[in-house]
Amino acid sequence: MANNAGTLDIRHLNKQYTVEGEALPVLNDISLRIEPGEFVSIVGTSGCGKSTLLRLVVGLEDDYEGEILLDGKRIVGTSLDRGIVFQEHRLFPWLTVEDNIALGLLNASLTEGQKRMQVREHIELVGLQGFEKAWPHQLSGGMAQRVAIARALVNRPEILLLDEPFGALDAMTRAHLQQELLRIWQAEGITTILVTHDVEEAVFLGDKVVVMEPRPGRIRRVVPVPLSHPRQRSTQAFAEIKDSVLAEFGAETPALLAA
Repeated sequence: MANNAGTLDIRHLNKQYTVEGEALPVLNDISLRIEPGEFVSIVGTSGCGKSTLLRLVVGLEDDYEGEILLDGKRIVGTSLDRGIVFQEHRLFPWLTVEDNIALGLLNASLTEGQKRMQVREHIELVGLQGFEKAWPHQLSGGMAQRVAIARALVNRPEILLLDEPFGALDAMTRAHLQQELLRIWQAEGITTILVTHDVEEAVFLGDKVVVMEPRPGRIRRVVPVPLSHPRQRSTQAFAEIKDSVLAEFGAETPALLAA
């Protein structure tokens, strides 16, 4: 496990937006503790505040009630100790793979030689050796997401946040990248939070699955996943946990989760 894996402690978090002068509650009394090196999946239907929660943890928004603590310190603004990957890879088309990854080190206090070494290590970590000089338009969607993951990890953050990172990919690529993400997480030992619509993905990757319900977003249940890796999706134990998570959504399940 990495020495720099962070402990995230969310306590009685409330968040609201103002829409046309009216208060619109988005998150209601969220409390969640995530241990160093833990992989937590968050699932829920559209509108349950999953992405808002990630934006607050990464520091893109700071107007909220309650506490979000990383290693006991309140999160204020964005920081190199929190890396994030979005559904769209957000690579700069005019930069090569290695230069896109190097952006994650822009504000790092490292020598140029150390930066080059970190970039090289992370290109290897995500399995893109040979593509260092490639341009984003020359990459498949799955390869572009690997670059985005490498960029988020290159500065060795304490926590990795993933907002529907495989949502735009085809099923085969998605399954392959789930395996890759698992390998990377095990290699780096980093505290990881994955937001996903895909319950099977959540159970395949997570140590626990946090089920949220909407309007306002709140935690309905936390489902532990006591299965060792590598996990087999075809086993009875896997199916039972997946069904247990799906049962939390009741009659609204498949259509809303697929949205």
